[in-house]
Amino acid sequence: MAKLPRLPVPDLRKTLDRYLQSIQPFLREDEACGHSLFEASYEKRVQWVDDFEKGIGRLCQHKLHELDARSPNNWLDDNIWTNHAYLSWRAPLLINSNWWLTFVNDPSVPESILHGDSKSGIEPWQVRRAAHILHRILDWRARMVNQHPDPDTTRTGVWLLANTEKMFNTCRLPRAGADILATRNLASEHAQDIILMLHDFVYAVRVCEDDRTPLPVQTIEDRIRAVVLDVIKRMESGENAVPVGVLTSDDRDRWAENYQHLLSLSPVNVSTFRVINESIMALSLDHYTATPSHYPTPTPLSSSQPSHTSIPELDSDAEIHAHLHNTRSPPRARNRFFDKSLTLSLERNTRAGAMGEHSPVDALVPSIVFDYGVISGIDSSAFLEPVPRPLTLEEARVNDGGKGWTRLDWVIDEQIEIQIREAEGRAQASINNSEAGILEFGGYGADWISSVARLPPDAYTQLALQLAWYRSRGFLTATYETALTRMFNAGRTECVRSASVEGLVFVQAAKEWGRGADALLPLLQHAIQTHARRTREAATGRGIDRHLLGLKLMLEELPVDTSTTTSSNSPSSSDPTDPPQKRTHPLFTDPLFSHLIAPHRIKFCVESKFSSPLTSTKKFKQHIADALCDMRAICEAGELELKDRKEKLVDMLAQARL
Repeated sequence: MAKLPRLPVPDLRKTLDRYLQSIQPFLREDEACGHSLFEASYEKRVQWVDDFEKGIGRLCQHKLHELDARSPNNWLDDNIWTNHAYLSWRAPLLINSNWWLTFVNDPSVPESILHGDSKSGIEPWQVRRAAHILHRILDWRARMVNQHPDPDTTRTGVWLLANTEKMFNTCRLPRAGADILATRNLASEHAQDIILMLHDFVYAVRVCEDDRTPLPVQTIEDRIRAVVLDVIKRMESGENAVPVGVLTSDDRDRWAENYQHLLSLSPVNVSTFRVINESIMALSLDHYTATPSHYPTPTPLSSSQPSHTSIPELDSDAEIHAHLHNTRSPPRARNRFFDKSLTLSLERNTRAGAMGEHSPVDALVPSIVFDYGVISGIDSSAFLEPVPRPLTLEEARVNDGGKGWTRLDWVIDEQIEIQIREAEGRAQASINNSEAGILEFGGYGADWISSVARLPPDAYTQLALQLAWYRSRGFLTATYETALTRMFNAGRTECVRSASVEGLVFVQAAKEWGRGADALLPLLQHAIQTHARRTREAATGRGIDRHLLGLKLMLEELPVDTSTTTSSNSPSSSDPTDPPQKRTHPLFTDPLFSHLIAPHRIKFCVESKFSSPLTSTKKFKQHIADALCDMRAICEAGELELKDRKEKLVDMLAQARL
């Protein structure tokens, strides 16, 4: 089987040189705003870099090499990245961290079901599609295991195999200060179960054989259906679920306290958490079709638009907006367990999506897996009945259960009841403050960018975002773009620093169309070339952000010694009554969206906060669309100008020969 190389520790001097390049556009803007002169500010950073390289930086680099030598895979992913990028972060996972995906509808589902309704309850087609997608995901999981020893597996295949494995059978566990990931226990009695959530009731459902082979899709549907009937019966008897999952949407330290309290209350809770942590994944069935009434909108709907409380037209902006929100952040954060690494969710009208905790894998991995899950529609021949039977109260009353599923219960006290109510309020406040939207730009896509404009689509799109931001705010901003380091063993990501001097020159020139296209096209091309180069560097282990993070952490481990501080900005107090200090260097105190490019369209997901007077998702979407249209016009006009010049040159040469 193909083996992947080890992620290198980048060269210190090259990292420092690239750092100096990356800060230049911001120092130039600082000067333009009447602040520090560029030359003085830049020379100060150059001095910092030189001092660091010749002094303490050499020791930090040596410590990184030592760390790498004792790491199974590499210095970064074994020791630093997961903890510092994810597990140490204390903000709620809801909205802030968890990845999410929304899926196309299944054409096998009757259109009357897809349109949705305002009723409450589980729809039989919802159960069937859940069973179908789930079976496909489990089939992928089994195939990955069976193909693992294949000697012909490509390097990309090796990367995908390793990362697919990481997102199943695990869960983030809250701890004070920094969370941990549950140890994957494939020998566990729950390792072939999923957890199923409905009306906040939680169940374990067996869906695979012990060798990971998925059970027949009919069996999976029968077991999900039996759970739904059990919930109907419980609710009809007056039982209400305890929505413990809401607590997973809260601040991580607060959730850690509540988690430990729940564990102390009863062995029942210990057992329930164990099943959740060790299960394959989660399935959430929502008893409603999401509507705009569930979520905030930037502007009131006009009289020509559907009522805010009605079911929006299928595939309309309003319907997609509601589905997006429900996948990522359901009302009051109900019926989800946000710590779980993988959750498939379906609304009553069979609209489906997925969400997961980010630390085990990056979002590309589940997107590949779920592409496989939804690429084919429901195969009616796999079921005993082509149309699923209705779920009735009468059937629920006579449902005696059956093997293959169990209830997962909670024991709580008044303290947990209060904490759930308060967490629900905080979650809903965050949801209400989130202005999320999708821009489906259909003017052109990757085909035109690469074949006509002859430019790399990703760099082109990133420059469009820079132009959109500059036009909306009047200044450049540092942008985090992810580059995958999948060519390396256990590699995950590196940051591409999208802002550049070349990009700044272009967006300043293109902001108001103050120059002709013949002058703008070379500026655009130069900026894109710079971005493409930085992307290659990041993907091939020559990025700087992860390296700088590693150096900073090595520096913080060193004892603070006032005799070796490198500037007045470094800690200098040695009073034993002072709190412990971490060593620093001025180099590390200097200041430092999502899109999918298809052949004929570009899709953007944009999120901002209603509470900020400076941001508007609706306005920014328009800025992006305008930037993309203008950049195409620049490319086309520039090409026409170039063609005209060539023709004039040919004419001149012809005249000269005469």
